[in-house]
Amino acid sequence: MRTPLRPLSRRGLLTGTLGSAALLAAGGSLAGCGTKGAQQTEAGCVSEDLSGTEKKLAFSNWPQYMDVDEKDESKRPSLDEFITKTGIQVTYTEDINDNNEFFGKVQNQLAACQSTDRDIVVLTDWMAARMIRLGWIQKLDPAKIPNVQANLLPSLLNRSFDQENRISIPWQSGLAGLAFNGSVTKELRTVDELLTRPDLKGKVTALSEMRDTMGLLLQSNGHDPANFTTAQYDDALNKLKKAVDSGQIRKFTGNDYAPDLAKGDIAACIGWSGDVIQLSSENEKVQFVAPDSGVMLFSDNMMVPNKATHKGNAEALINYYYEPVAAAKLAAYVNYICPVKGAQAEMEKIDPELAANPLIFPDDALLAKSKVFMALDEKQEKEYEGKFQQVIGA
Repeated sequence: MRTPLRPLSRRGLLTGTLGSAALLAAGGSLAGCGTKGAQQTEAGCVSEDLSGTEKKLAFSNWPQYMDVDEKDESKRPSLDEFITKTGIQVTYTEDINDNNEFFGKVQNQLAACQSTDRDIVVLTDWMAARMIRLGWIQKLDPAKIPNVQANLLPSLLNRSFDQENRISIPWQSGLAGLAFNGSVTKELRTVDELLTRPDLKGKVTALSEMRDTMGLLLQSNGHDPANFTTAQYDDALNKLKKAVDSGQIRKFTGNDYAPDLAKGDIAACIGWSGDVIQLSSENEKVQFVAPDSGVMLFSDNMMVPNKATHKGNAEALINYYYEPVAAAKLAAYVNYICPVKGAQAEMEKIDPELAANPLIFPDDALLAKSKVFMALDEKQEKEYEGKFQQVIGA
């Protein structure tokens, strides 16, 4: 069943003041990534799996990123079904509110090869890539997750930070693109229109998430956000700076653009597909646009951190959510891209309108236009984020 717009979407919690502040403090946090003892290896940090004798699992996720029963919000239908099927008791905690904030919570333990008391964590591509680079995540057993091997969308295969899909498995995915309110402006199709069209001056917002905003600008310049040079990045950043300096862009936001877009206080923006689906259910004139130059594809990924003691149970849960029926139940609630092949047919039984929505089940043409932002090393991450933060005035 279609759910009403929730006050703060999962993706929106990714950024905002907290995220920007954490990044500006990256001299401490990110520099710590390279300090002696932070890097771990599979041989040097061995984890024991007690799943054979302990039927339990600690699962950390973002708020509003699990289906709930509308009549009884203490019930989570798909998760409750997993518990019933397997007998594995799940302690489910919504304690991830920002990638950098969560990194700060767990970095000391993981750097020291100590337990975080979590068996599954869900983090966005770039943070997943950082933790994998640091050797903080356990490899999964492909034989224990056959549904992933069979049903993961082809567009999510061979990602640069986990080419074998053995460390991070997409929980949900989404698109960053353009959105506009047709009640207050005419349609737009390109990033350049957003950044230069006179009728939009001062009525535009962009995202404070560097990878989404800069990925779209790189594409608009004909460059590949999955494989670009510093010169190409700087060229795209200069285009963004001109739009800021001219007053075309009013501000940079997390998902707090959503209510402003719904009311028409802003006319157009760079935004996230899941937010716009929820807005368009209330006002069909609010529309998401995949720019002609392409869209950015992101995923939030299930991972098993080092020293988690229930990897086998975690693999059972990951495998369960790659069953099309379970995946459809989840997608019907969260409204982001379902990463599971076969879930669309199951969604038709739940909500045919959602099943036909290309922002939840993209067609091949849309996926062909999507890119995942290039995995950055520590030096690149600090350099590119620092330049971006200067331009957006964070």
